[in-house]
Amino acid sequence: MTLHCNLLTLFPDMFPGSLGQSLSGRALEQRKWSYDAINIRDFATDKHQTVDDTPYGGGAGMVLRPDVLENALLSIKPEKRGRLIYMSPRGRVLNQKLVEELTTEDNLTILCGRYEGVDQRFLDAYDIEEISIGDYVLSGGEPAAIIVMDACIRLLDGVMGNEDTAGDESFSNDLLEYPHYTKPATWTDTQNNARDVPDILKSGNHAKINEWRHGQSLALTQSRRPDLLKK
Repeated sequence: MTLHCNLLTLFPDMFPGSLGQSLSGRALEQRKWSYDAINIRDFATDKHQTVDDTPYGGGAGMVLRPDVLENALLSIKPEKRGRLIYMSPRGRVLNQKLVEELTTEDNLTILCGRYEGVDQRFLDAYDIEEISIGDYVLSGGEPAAIIVMDACIRLLDGVMGNEDTAGDESFSNDLLEYPHYTKPATWTDTQNNARDVPDILKSGNHAKINEWRHGQSLALTQSRRPDLLKK
């Protein structure tokens, strides 16, 4: 399965950004995913390429115009639009379950807002889903879109080298991931404290190791994200 992302943005040069590196970069070269960065400004109707205007009712900032956004959206063939998403701090909060859901789509169209936001009529007219990456505000939706895409791309078939990796990660089973250790078996830090890998991980008893890891996940989740345990 492959994934294609249409990105409606005022800054198309922000893509692929970090997605052109590492696992996602290799996957892009291998055509496991693809993207089109569509410049919203190209669809303005005046000589100044105006894409926004002052909000009705007053207030600070500028609002992206619905007519310009519609022109940009309609430049995408209907069969290639797929699920329509607007990156917005008031949207449904992104979690691993939603990422897995999005990864089943062949196409995603992601609107990256700027300024004060987007005219609500455009969102209503096309029933656009709003997604948030957290309780904070960015200067634009492009970094948020990259996060959504990165989370989806890594789950595509063949992107991660170990097919079992995704099943062990944080949030895959509503638990935070257990701690990891590697060589050397004893590491002395700059404060001259010798720190050992837990003996259980060197035992070779995989049943006991899995039991220990599950216990660590439970303890970390209880300490840091008790809300997850309610699930």
